[in-house]
Amino acid sequence: MRRFVKIPAAAAAATLALTSLTACGNDSSAAGKESGGKVKVMVGGLDKVIYLPAMLTQQLGYFKEQGIDVQLLTEPAGVQATTSLVSGDVQGVVGFYDHTLDLQVKGKQVESVVQFSHAPGEVEVVSNKAAGDITSPKDFKGQKLGVTGLGSSTDFLTKYLAVNDGVKTSEFTPVAVGAGQTFISALQQGAIQGGMTTDPTVAQILDKKLGKVLIDMRTPEGSKKALGGPYPSSSLYMNTDWVNSHKAQVQKLATAFVKTLKWMSTHTPEEIAAKMPADYAKGGKELYAQSIKSTLPMFTADGVMPANGPETVERVLKAFNPNLKNATVDLSKTYTTEFVKNAG
Repeated sequence: MRRFVKIPAAAAAATLALTSLTACGNDSSAAGKESGGKVKVMVGGLDKVIYLPAMLTQQLGYFKEQGIDVQLLTEPAGVQATTSLVSGDVQGVVGFYDHTLDLQVKGKQVESVVQFSHAPGEVEVVSNKAAGDITSPKDFKGQKLGVTGLGSSTDFLTKYLAVNDGVKTSEFTPVAVGAGQTFISALQQGAIQGGMTTDPTVAQILDKKLGKVLIDMRTPEGSKKALGGPYPSSSLYMNTDWVNSHKAQVQKLATAFVKTLKWMSTHTPEEIAAKMPADYAKGGKELYAQSIKSTLPMFTADGVMPANGPETVERVLKAFNPNLKNATVDLSKTYTTEFVKNAG
């Protein structure tokens, strides 16, 4: 059996607190000794196209095919998903790879097991009202810019774009506005002048003519232009200790996800959209298919970490993050290709 639980943002913290009280970590350890067992995976926004492989794998039946019981949960931002992993509430996170570097310098060993992407899939948009004043990151000074959450990957990337264009992180204000309707409302109401978000939010903003694209990082080319190289982002990452002690389960997860990535690479955006839950297409079926089409170039077809990707992420984070700036990061411990290469 597979279960999908969607936690509203307002109730997420309380739900996770309750989850920890039910000692889910204990039953997951017991499950690890079984051939399949239950695995809880927190996603930094299940309806975001950048994390589409999580729900799509379930919809295609590949978890079930591998004989593994996966419970997908959702949080509005990757940083909150990471907190769930560190606290032991879940066994895996579908979120940005860059958190593995950030956690390592904080003494936590976490690694990417399946690398879904080689580009961020993120877009910096500006409201129509602010479009004349913000023409590049050098104009971020004095602006309020939306991010999914403080300490999230959208926050990381926004700070890098600013610093790389000569703007100090103290000279603009990041505002945690989530994604989807909360981001759109903040843009409409002038609470933010722009911000970093993903599809389908980007497609809805453009369709409603609420803003314009300033920087597009949905393709490897866009990633290279903005960040100087491939930027592995969406991934399945897990605590290294858990991976090493539950290899059978991790292999099942990796095999299921790699099969999904291969399926995505041979099907049209419309075919992919048709497999997803109907309520993900909030702007309509055509707009949702278009949002998938725009984001598809970011995905890998094999789940393997792209060459030089970790180095790009390290350089980007060290440009603005004081915790990493002078720290030594062992990149080889932030990801593994063992399981995807055995996925067949």
